[in-house]
Amino acid sequence: MIDQIDALKARLRRLLARVLTRPRIDLPLAGGLLLLACVGLATLYSAGDGGLSLVGGQAGRFLLGGALLLLVSRIPPSSLRNWTPWLYAGSTFLLLVVAVLGEGRGADRWLDLGVMRFQPSELLKLTMPMMVAWYLHARPLPPSWKDMAAVGALIALPAVLIAKQPDLGTALLVAAAGAFALFLAGMGWWRIGGLLVAVGAMVPVAWHFMHQYQRDRVLTLINPESDPLGNGWHIIQSQIAVGSGGMFGKGYGHSTQARLDFLPEHTTDFIFAVFSEEFGLVGVCLLLALYAFIIGRCLWIAMQARDTYSRLLAGAIGMSFFVYVFVNGGMVAGMLPVVGVPMPMVSYGGTSAVSLLVGFGVVMSIHAHRKMHD
Repeated sequence: MIDQIDALKARLRRLLARVLTRPRIDLPLAGGLLLLACVGLATLYSAGDGGLSLVGGQAGRFLLGGALLLLVSRIPPSSLRNWTPWLYAGSTFLLLVVAVLGEGRGADRWLDLGVMRFQPSELLKLTMPMMVAWYLHARPLPPSWKDMAAVGALIALPAVLIAKQPDLGTALLVAAAGAFALFLAGMGWWRIGGLLVAVGAMVPVAWHFMHQYQRDRVLTLINPESDPLGNGWHIIQSQIAVGSGGMFGKGYGHSTQARLDFLPEHTTDFIFAVFSEEFGLVGVCLLLALYAFIIGRCLWIAMQARDTYSRLLAGAIGMSFFVYVFVNGGMVAGMLPVVGVPMPMVSYGGTSAVSLLVGFGVVMSIHAHRKMHD
């Protein structure tokens, strides 16, 4: 027994030494994230009417997320792979705790730990693709129908728990994160087409189980002018902000839609509309180019990965980041229903920013250890 304990201590010492002596940071990705964080803080300062409390809080979250990024980037992917089932089980268990003890404004999504509040569903945006990549790692690819069904069950369990909070937007993001890992495993296009047809056939059933406010958001997307002072207010004011920015924008700090309080949630879900009004089409294109660079870098790192787990995980994290940008941008432009999906690293929010940076820490770990034998 003593020998086993000593052996375990020795393994932990070797792992700790490996973690502390391998500080490999992908500089292009780190530079892109740093620039994006600066853009986010500057936009938040303007959208918050020059209030330093929001900027200070968000900067603190960025520092916390950056510290966790550095820590996670030093952990070998093989260790992350070994911990994956426990991380997935723990984050899913927290969703059950939220169902009993959760709190929030109109939905039970948060856990209050006394010193802080956090949203457990954000953890699944990382642990979900980790679990799918772990499951497919040791199996032949492309996945069989049996493996696809097993992955579907792994995705469905937490997605349903999140949707019942209710938080349909986050549930769809979590499901998309797992689906991207499955897609990158080499699914044939005919299988993808069959799954899309099946999903389309389930839409009428899903509509029946949606809450009334969720149905209203879909109907408002089709015709926001039907209720301009109610459900259509968000979309209409957001489109006014985006359109009034023109080619070069009104200038930094001159968003009338935000300063006159026409635009709701202008520091969180609709902060991209504030950015669009201030910097115009040119600024939006530059910001989207920065997002595209970060996503492309993640996909490049995935291509260089040394095993199936790392390749699927890095690719899924990059594509999940793309879904954030696509959904929030589509929502602000009035092309998608209004859902609670922030613009990553720009919208004000704690758990989301930290979880995103931890995910990029995983990507950097995969890049740093691509030529090492763990």
